[in-house]
Amino acid sequence: MACRNYSMDKFRKDLIAGIVVGIVALPLAIAFAIASGVSPTVGLVTAVIGGFIVSAFGGNSVQIGGPTGAFIVIIYNIIQLYGLTGLAMATFMAGCILLLMGLFRLGTIIKFIPYPIVVGFTAGIALTIFSTQMPDFFGLDISGEVPGDFVGKWGVYLANSGSLDIATLCVGLLALAINIITPRISQKLPGALTAIVAVTLLTWLMREFGGVDGIETIGDRFGNLSPSLPHIATPGFDMQTVNLLLPSAFTIAMLGAIESLLSATVADGRTGDRTNCNTELMGQGLANIVVPVFGGIPVTGAIARTMTNITNGGKTPVAGLVHALVLLGVFMFAMPLINMVPMSCLAAVLIMVSYNMSGWRTVVDMIHNPKGDLSVMLVTFLLTVVFNLTIAIELGLLLAVVMFVRRVTENTTIKVYGEQLDAAEDTDLSRHEVLNLKPGVSVYEIDGPFFFGAATKFDEMMRVTPRHKPVVRIIRMRKVPFIDSTGIHNLKLLIESSHSEGILIVLSGVRPGVRASLHAAGIDRLIDDAHICDHISRAVIVANDIAGARLSAATSRLPAV
Repeated sequence: MACRNYSMDKFRKDLIAGIVVGIVALPLAIAFAIASGVSPTVGLVTAVIGGFIVSAFGGNSVQIGGPTGAFIVIIYNIIQLYGLTGLAMATFMAGCILLLMGLFRLGTIIKFIPYPIVVGFTAGIALTIFSTQMPDFFGLDISGEVPGDFVGKWGVYLANSGSLDIATLCVGLLALAINIITPRISQKLPGALTAIVAVTLLTWLMREFGGVDGIETIGDRFGNLSPSLPHIATPGFDMQTVNLLLPSAFTIAMLGAIESLLSATVADGRTGDRTNCNTELMGQGLANIVVPVFGGIPVTGAIARTMTNITNGGKTPVAGLVHALVLLGVFMFAMPLINMVPMSCLAAVLIMVSYNMSGWRTVVDMIHNPKGDLSVMLVTFLLTVVFNLTIAIELGLLLAVVMFVRRVTENTTIKVYGEQLDAAEDTDLSRHEVLNLKPGVSVYEIDGPFFFGAATKFDEMMRVTPRHKPVVRIIRMRKVPFIDSTGIHNLKLLIESSHSEGILIVLSGVRPGVRASLHAAGIDRLIDDAHICDHISRAVIVANDIAGARLSAATSRLPAV
C-alpha cells in the first residue's frame, strides 16, 4: 500500500534515508552482537537479513528491524545455558509464536499492555545492559566467568577493580564524550559512528606511534573477522530441548512483539499512518524464523533506527531495504576496518544506548502516578534486574491481567431498586418514564461486563439477605456488553437457588449477543423465555403481574374474620 504511486522523488528520499539508517545501524548491530555473547559478524548478518524481511513483509512502511538492546540479556542467558544451537532453536520458536500471534489477530491486544509494565521492562533492561559493559569500559582483567545475576556481577567487578586499565578507560570516556556532544553539534551526525571512527583512528595511532598495546580491539578478542557468508543450517529439534527453551522463546516473542508495536506506534504518531499490527507481527515472525537459519540472533523493530529513518525522509519500505543493502556492503567490503574498533568504544556506545533506553524521566514522572501503577512498574523493574527477563515477562503479563481484571471489576457497578425506577435514567432521552414496582419486586442493575470478577461481586451482593424476601427479582442487563462462562454459571446458581426459595427471576434489557450466550447455555430452559425481556418496561409489567398474582393468592388463603 505504501508503494502505490511510487515516484523518483520518493525513491530519492528513501535512498538517502536508507543510507543514513544503515550507517547508524552499523555500530549498533556490532555492539549488540558482542554484548549478547556472539561474533560481530552475527550482528551484521542479523541486521541485513532481519532488516530486509521486516521492511519487505511488515505492517509499517517506515519500520526498521534488526538486533536491539532489549534482547541482550535474554540472548546472553540462553547462550550460557544452551549454547548457540539453543539460541537458534529459541529464536526459530519465537518466530513461529509471533507468526501465529499475527495470524490469530492478537496484534491489537499486545498494544494494550499497561504502560507501567513497559516502563519497568525497559528501565530494567537498560540497567542490566549498563552493568554488562563495565569490564570492557574500564578494561578490567577478570579471570573466569562473570556471574549472570546482577548482584554477583557487581561483586566480581568490585573484587577486580584493581585491574583497571587507564588507557582503556580514557578511550572509553573519549568515545562516551563524543557520543554525547555530537548530536548537540549536528543532529545529522550519528554520535555512535562518529565516536567509533574517531576513537578507532586514535587507537591505531597510539598503537603504531605511541607504543600503547593494552587497548583491546574487536580483532584481538574475536580474531580477524572475514566477510564470509554464513552456512545455511536448520535448527535441530528434540522435544526435551523444546520444553526447556519454550519459556525463553515465549519471552523473545513477547519482547519482540511489544518493542516492534511500540516502535510502530511511535512512528505512526510522526507519519500519520496506521500500522497493520497483525501484519507487522507476521513480518517479525518471518524474520525470526529465517534469521537463525543463517546463524543470526532475534530481530525486532528498532525505535531509534525507525525514527532516524523518518527524520531523514524515509517514506516507504524501500528505505529499510536500502538500509539492509548498505549493511551488506559494509559486511562484504569493510570487515578489516571493523577489526580495529576498540572494545571500550563499543562499551561506551552501549552505555549511551542504555541511558537513552532507561527513560529515567518517565520513571521519575511515574512517582506522581497512582500508587498501583508505581508498584507494578517497580515490581517489573526489580524482577528484570534481580532475577531474569523470562520471569519478569511472565509475571509482568500476569500483573497486566490482574490490573485489567481489577479495573474492569471496579468499573462494573450493581444498583438495587425497590419501589420505583426511571426507565430513562442514564440515557439521552429527555422524557422520563417512572416505573412503579409492586411490593415483592426488586431490581438489580448490572452496569459493565458480567465476567468472572464482576460475577463474584454480584453473587456476594445477592447473598446479602434483604429485610423482606422478594417475590420476583429483575436482573437488568442493558449495560452488560458480554457475559463469560463464570457469569453464566453464577446466573444459573442464582436462578436455581431463587426458585428453591420460591422467587422468580426476570431478565431485562438483554442484548442480542448476551441473549445468544444465555440460550446456548440453556438459561431459557431454567426460566420461561417470556421472562427474558428486551426492555425494562416489559420486565416490570411481567414482574408486577407475578407479584400481584402471588399477593392475591396469599390474600385469598387468609381466614375470614
